[in-house]
Parts: sequence; C-alpha cells; structure tokens
Amino acid sequence: MASANTLRIWGRMSSINVKKVVWTAQELGLEFQRTEAGGQFGVVRTPDYLRLNPNALVPVIEDGDFVLWESNVIVRYLCAKHSAGQLYPTELRERFEAERWMDWQQTTFNPASRPGFWQLIRTAPEQRKAQAISDSNAAVEALLATLDAQLGRHAFVAGERFTMADLALGCEAHRWFGLPQPRQSWPNVERWYQSLRARQASVGVLDMALS
Repeated sequence: MASANTLRIWGRMSSINVKKVVWTAQELGLEFQRTEAGGQFGVVRTPDYLRLNPNALVPVIEDGDFVLWESNVIVRYLCAKHSAGQLYPTELRERFEAERWMDWQQTTFNPASRPGFWQLIRTAPEQRKAQAISDSNAAVEALLATLDAQLGRHAFVAGERFTMADLALGCEAHRWFGLPQPRQSWPNVERWYQSLRARQASVGVLDMALS
C-alpha cells in the first residue's frame, strides 16, 4: 500500500507527456503510484479529476496537498525539489539552457512531429493522409538537424551532463524513432538517444512500443 509520502501520477503511459513525468520520478528514485487516466481510460472529465486539472488533460501529479499539471512544469518541479544542482541546474546560464530546450520540445518539435505520429500510429491505414505524414516528416527532419548540431557540440542537450532537458526531448525522440517508417540518419542524435535508453531509469518508458 502506498504511503502518505507517495507521489501520485495521473495518466496513461501511451501519452508522451505522462512518459516524461514517470521517467523523471524513476530517475529521482521516487516512490510513486500511477493511476490510468485519459484516452481509453476516461476519468479526465469526471468532477473529481476536473478539480485537479480543469483542462481535462494528463498528466497531473499530487505531491501531498500540492497539485500540478503541465508535463514540462512537473518535470521542472520534481527535479528542482529532489535534484537541485543536478537534473535541475542551479547555475543560471546552464539552467536556462535546459529551459530553452524544454520549451523548444514543447512548442516547436512536438507540434511538428504530432501529425505524423497520429497518422502512422493512431489512424487506420486506409484513412491515413500521405501528405500530412510527408509534411510532418520534413518539419521534423529540419529540427533534427538543429538538435544533431547541438549534440555534436555537447554530450547532452543542455551541456555535458544529463539534465531535465534530456527527459523532455528523450521522450520526443522515443516517439520519432518508434514510427514505422524510414528516416534520415543523425549520428549525434542517435548516439545521445542510445545513451538515454541505457539508463536504468528509462526502463518502462523508452523501451515501450508506441500506441
């Protein structure tokens, strides 16, 4: 039975945003309880859930009496609380380097990759739109050129050590590499992604099939 100090995570593991939070909790060695919500599990439009997140989205965390939603914000919060100076950089420039790449994942990379993901994974083959997939792929490949250049200069996204930025972008990379299609080769991105998959805390997140 979970203790009073157990972090509660709401959300299904088929969600890229839930994956970020679960992987973060595992990296931090936190005791947590995850409750299925969203998608086929429903829950998110019930009155009790809407009191936690009026947007009816996942993930949400309950950390004691503190409720928080928005995946990248949750990642920042958990890293700041439990890993200040490590996963959450405290030196100002390093911190905002990580912040910048986290925002880039959410506002630039994810909107580019989402249409292709929906077409290839969540749309029946006979209903797929080839142009939507092609446009999404072209946008993502251009962004991967930017990421590959950054990872050619540094071991990790925000510098020479693993930070919260790698958690956010690592889940995005997992979704891209999981799509059943050919793709360009980006050696620095591939090297970085394999290093993430080798982390014990990524088990159950980066080794999942897309759904």
